[in-house]
Amino acid sequence: MRFSKIFIPTFKEAPKDVVLKSHEYLIRGGFIQQIGSGIYNFLPLGKRVLDKIKSIVKEEMDNAGANEVTLGFVTPANLWQKSGRFERYGKELLRFNDRKDNAFVLGPTHEEVITELVKANVKSYKQLPLHLYQINLKFRDEMRPRFGLMRAREFIMKDGYSFHSNFEDLKREFDLMEQTYSKIFTRLGLDFRAVFADSGAIGGSGSKEFMVLANSGEDTICVCDTCYYGANLEAATRIKAAPSFQAPQAEFAKFHTPNVASIEALAEFFKIAPFWTLKVVVKKAIFDEGKSALVYFFLRGSDTLNETKALNAVLANELVEASEEEIKEAGLTPGFIGPFALRNLTNSPYIYFDKELQDEKNLICGANELDYHFVGVDLSTFERLEYKDLVEVQAGDLCPLCGESKGGKLYFTKGIEAGHIFQLGTKYSSAMDATFLDESGKAQPFIMGCYGIGVSRLLSAIIEQHHDEKGMIWTQATAPFDVDIMVSNIKDSAQLEMGEKIYTALNKEGIECLLDDRAERYGAKIVDFELIGFPFGIIIGKGLEKGEIELVRRKDLSREVLKVSDFMALIAELKEWISKCH
Repeated sequence: MRFSKIFIPTFKEAPKDVVLKSHEYLIRGGFIQQIGSGIYNFLPLGKRVLDKIKSIVKEEMDNAGANEVTLGFVTPANLWQKSGRFERYGKELLRFNDRKDNAFVLGPTHEEVITELVKANVKSYKQLPLHLYQINLKFRDEMRPRFGLMRAREFIMKDGYSFHSNFEDLKREFDLMEQTYSKIFTRLGLDFRAVFADSGAIGGSGSKEFMVLANSGEDTICVCDTCYYGANLEAATRIKAAPSFQAPQAEFAKFHTPNVASIEALAEFFKIAPFWTLKVVVKKAIFDEGKSALVYFFLRGSDTLNETKALNAVLANELVEASEEEIKEAGLTPGFIGPFALRNLTNSPYIYFDKELQDEKNLICGANELDYHFVGVDLSTFERLEYKDLVEVQAGDLCPLCGESKGGKLYFTKGIEAGHIFQLGTKYSSAMDATFLDESGKAQPFIMGCYGIGVSRLLSAIIEQHHDEKGMIWTQATAPFDVDIMVSNIKDSAQLEMGEKIYTALNKEGIECLLDDRAERYGAKIVDFELIGFPFGIIIGKGLEKGEIELVRRKDLSREVLKVSDFMALIAELKEWISKCH
């Protein structure tokens, strides 16, 4: 391809309101163009990168035995109503009616559609397992789309769905997809980590995310400094914390604590560590049809509530802050709430304790009375307490895989979510009455898995991990072209002839080349080479008079002078340079 014939509108200045380098460089380099809030056109260079990513994804998915399909972008709303997600998915689901007043949605994901497809065509366990996938357009009505392709409203995604007759086979496919995704991201040249994650609006269990490690990542992930463990904050766990200080010994009693309405004040009042206090976080849960209720989460005073874990415990659509007035209307005194008689006082079915508190003793908690706390609290004496994983892991906590013996500690780093795999189970098949006949002739709901990769978002993820102050540095597998051949002065017939000669020879060797034959200054050409991020540049300039050209490696901008006297040897050397970096 010749630079003079390809549409590459490059820009010197960064667009306004751009935060991430990937967003800036993809626009400045002529890869994408924004046409609306969170909506982008892919220009020729962007399309070439997109196609290369798609090709790698498709090849590995096909090798894993999955079947490619294409599902409708517009989905009848009744399918989402059947699954129960029409309301729960929230405002990010774009709903609309056609001219006949039939309700539809723009699909952000396709669990409902694929379940309906398999329900209509698969009747027996003999037809299972089955894995169908697509690489297709999606739409999510983000409130604040930002960061370019990283959080767009319209995006391209690889979403796959597997169907099984038993959970053992689902686990086999889940593990296979973890291996397949690892191959995909390795081939793309990415430094990544597979981490345990929350299933969110998709549902199910056994969820893992594939995080591209980058300082600019939106997500904070928790990883071990010793082993391969990694998890998102909403899914991270730890070995139960062991106190390094003595528990406060006291007989159970009510104690007068005037004006002590915070954990800090309580710990200071009794001269103890917050670890031995019991705090409650009160939230208001929002359910379908606008119904709401107060929810009470108990955890140690030294811990922090993880909002996603809390939401999953309640199975609500949303959790919001409960106001002081709402708490008082429930008959409680803010700052002095405790578990004693709380269910009788509030008639609430939504009272949860962090699982690390199970059967704990020597605690201090609110007495549900102004200016009073209980000391010597023993939770093992309570009946029917509901324990959930509620706490947010902290840096320095012990890794749940390493155990205390190896002493692996958790720390935080940043990542970009590039893929997510789920063990859905029967969440959708049961809701949509999608069944097959088992070996006994009995109808059973399909056991499902779900596997997604953000294909268009990967362009941004690659650049966030591979760039410098001059521009993009594409990995070898994703570069729009392998080599940018820059003719310094096209009016110099010898330079132009050598450029054409090298261009023709490398193309015959299967190396994708862009010949920069524009009537531009050399300075403009090298700036575009650095911005666009081709792996290699060949500079044909005044050195040709001495029988020399220059090879530039974009990764570190190192240069190598090559002789052109033996042309075939030159091409062989160039080919070797490029192949070494593949």
